[in-house]
Amino acid sequence: MFDTPSPDAPVRIETETAADAAAVEALVLAAFGPGRFAKTAERLRERASVVAGFVAREDGAIVGSVRLWAITIGEAQALFLGPIAVEAGNRRGGLGAELVDACLSHARAVDVAGVLLVGDAPYFERFGFRRAVDVSLPGPVDGRRLLWWGTADVSGIVRAGRK
Repeated sequence: MFDTPSPDAPVRIETETAADAAAVEALVLAAFGPGRFAKTAERLRERASVVAGFVAREDGAIVGSVRLWAITIGEAQALFLGPIAVEAGNRRGGLGAELVDACLSHARAVDVAGVLLVGDAPYFERFGFRRAVDVSLPGPVDGRRLLWWGTADVSGIVRAGRK
């Protein structure tokens, strides 16, 4: 569904493969630096299983990436989105939005309550994300940045899940 490049777009969104892992990790490290390892979201991802990943590829090189992770919120099965990383030279071109769209399309196709992320509300509201007021991560996080997308209302503690 995302693997067909548009004839006028040099960058295309594809499903991440195992062969992409090293390039994705390098891109995320370049985008966020080693400080990302101290964040609560990263602690959660360390214990969760990757459900899906998407990359933005330009002339064979990975210039953007995002992953979805298995989580539970209370008793609800959900996905945790992030991190979204786009190479500095490709920012502001809409790649981040295309990667989010790929994640939301995937979430619609699987049996989950929705998608949770930690991010900037003004950016993610256009996709339908709203504050997750009754959800808490197992560690410090700014509650204004904890956002939920889904048809079901969820509440409870977020836990890492397995596929």
